[in-house]
Amino acid sequence: MKILIADDHHVVRKGLVYFLESFADITIVAEASNGVEAVNLYKQHKPDIVLMDIDMPELNGIEATKQICTLDSAARVFILTSYSEKDIVIPALAAGACGYQLKDVEPSLLVETLKASISGETALDSRIMKHVLSHVHQPVNQVEKKLDQLTEREVDVLKEISTGKSNKEIAGALFISEKTVKTHVSHLLSKLELQDRTQAALFAIKAGVAID
Repeated sequence: MKILIADDHHVVRKGLVYFLESFADITIVAEASNGVEAVNLYKQHKPDIVLMDIDMPELNGIEATKQICTLDSAARVFILTSYSEKDIVIPALAAGACGYQLKDVEPSLLVETLKASISGETALDSRIMKHVLSHVHQPVNQVEKKLDQLTEREVDVLKEISTGKSNKEIAGALFISEKTVKTHVSHLLSKLELQDRTQAALFAIKAGVAID
């Protein structure tokens, strides 16, 4: 996995480089100290994913994300910041970010969510879910009707998805194989007419089945 790190704090950036490069399958291809550098370095290196801070000089992380995603529709930009406010979270996701985690996230979880993002999953810190939920409007009776379409096991998987667990973690929690989890996830997304795990997690909250 090739990563471009964009963060204006030198110590934070170097700390991320040191930690992430301890994994054999991760390579840091470039470092940016502002949004303009992030965009230019993305063009040059075409990394698998960009680890993007929000508050940076010259061009902030939201605008840099927007520019990168405009340049390349397949780009994966993952926000890593200390900001959890609604007026920052929503614009960042609207700009095209594939994930959003706060900087106090457990290091091992950060790596897991980055790898999940490469696979097309969307990872959001559970603490910002409420902000995204406020933008999801669906009648309660419609939610209940859709929930009734799921099997008991699919509901179990949906509950686990709401906690932000990976397929591997869900498999361990439910004592089933990872392949079976993938099948259940695929089926429940289809039945609920959702695009990804983030939408599934939001649906679980709306339906009242999310695990606190």
